[in-house]
Amino acid sequence: MQHRGYLGIDLGTQGLSVIFTDESLNILGTGEGSYDMVPGLAAECYEQRPADWEAALQAAMADLRRQLASDGIEMQVLAVGLVGQMHGEVLCDTDGEVVTPVRLWCDARNEDEGHELTERLGVKCPKRMTATRWLWTLRNRPDVAARVAHITTPSGWLAWRLTGSWLLGVGDASGMFPIDQTTGDYDATRLTSFDALTAGCGRSLASMLPTVRSVGEDGGTLNAHGAALLGLSAGIPVAPAEGDQPAALAGSLIAEPGMVAMSFGTSVVANAVGDRPFQGVSKAIDHFCAPDGRPINMVWIRNGTTAMNTIVELVAGSHGSFAEVMPQVVAAEDDCGGLTALPFMDDEPGVGVSHGGTALVVGLNPDTATPGNTAKAMLLATMFNLRVGCDELDSQGYPRTEIVLSGGLVKTPALGQVLADVFNTPVTIPDGAAEGTAYGGALMAKYRQERIAGSTASWPEHLAAHASGTPQRFTPRPEAVAVLAKSYQRHRRLLDLLPQLEAALRG
Repeated sequence: MQHRGYLGIDLGTQGLSVIFTDESLNILGTGEGSYDMVPGLAAECYEQRPADWEAALQAAMADLRRQLASDGIEMQVLAVGLVGQMHGEVLCDTDGEVVTPVRLWCDARNEDEGHELTERLGVKCPKRMTATRWLWTLRNRPDVAARVAHITTPSGWLAWRLTGSWLLGVGDASGMFPIDQTTGDYDATRLTSFDALTAGCGRSLASMLPTVRSVGEDGGTLNAHGAALLGLSAGIPVAPAEGDQPAALAGSLIAEPGMVAMSFGTSVVANAVGDRPFQGVSKAIDHFCAPDGRPINMVWIRNGTTAMNTIVELVAGSHGSFAEVMPQVVAAEDDCGGLTALPFMDDEPGVGVSHGGTALVVGLNPDTATPGNTAKAMLLATMFNLRVGCDELDSQGYPRTEIVLSGGLVKTPALGQVLADVFNTPVTIPDGAAEGTAYGGALMAKYRQERIAGSTASWPEHLAAHASGTPQRFTPRPEAVAVLAKSYQRHRRLLDLLPQLEAALRG
């Protein structure tokens, strides 16, 4: 049976996923493909090869078709939505060929350039921003830089392969270079300042960046190569390629101030739509745009669920499978039996940690050293690190009325209660939350198709029209909130001691 619907593609850090929905955006099937980092790199260096992404896309589409076929479903795709990990530096020559493996958002080689651009441009430019990576490349790999004609992101590169156009959604573009809220394009004044800094390279950054498009605008159509990759017909509309964070907002149906999208996985983020510009520069808060160009304040935590997962995997061998240990995490005491943890298996810019390797648990004794307490302490530490940044948003009076949770953590949905208690804010887990970014891609695909058909609905109106299903909701428990408030203050004191701890560990 043929079904009309939308294809969402999510090019993530650890793998690629696709979903196919019906016209009402009910998910009918999913598919996955995998790839690895480039091996043999130095510590804190993370690269991938775009050819591997393309191969993973083909594998994911084959996986999707197998699932759909088992249900007797044949896809008729009306539009495609494409999402990718933000900030990666994809460098291509005049023919669009990649000239070097892609340095990903988690690559740590250009921290100094991030500080330099933040000071020079007067706006937060984290080290993972594409512009800071390009500044590093100009200075450290001039042979590579000399061959570059186009700079884009992972989703921008895949869009190029699918459509033949160098276009990018405004949200993903804002992770490359700051966006001017007045024009909805790259900030021209700051581009001039960047070019003055790099005058010796002979080319303006603006000439190499992809054209910025807002959600609903033309993102191109599948060309012959794109159609062959996906096994679809040429000419199908493609929504402007977006970053995973703007797409997570879309997948959580967030477009208005007061609602905060939180996603827990390899990294953790809290994205809040701004009702006004953020004042000043904060090491804990980054800024980008929603798919319609509205400003977003993002608290980003690099050390996500990895430390908790590591603890669970360590004990799973003697205490059962991963699935059997997680209920122990849910059932653990609110204060984890007094355990306090630091989850820094990698650097953490938001709280001033420049190097990883200081993950630890404090307070272990024969009574408290249970798998549930230990793993939950790591999870709480990650949530507390996220709260550090959110406290700065609170200090400027940004509203927070509801947290919408997506990402890997929702595979254990009861952990939504822990999050509600930590932030003293109601938490909602919507249907499809585990596929939040790919689902966001499908939402953007539908919006593009509807705009082609003549719809004048705004982006917030489009999202509001798709609120459905039976979301899970968690309300803060006053007693747990009080206990966790004390645990949070203990965590803050442990953070204050981190410089001494690092000095002791490094000898």
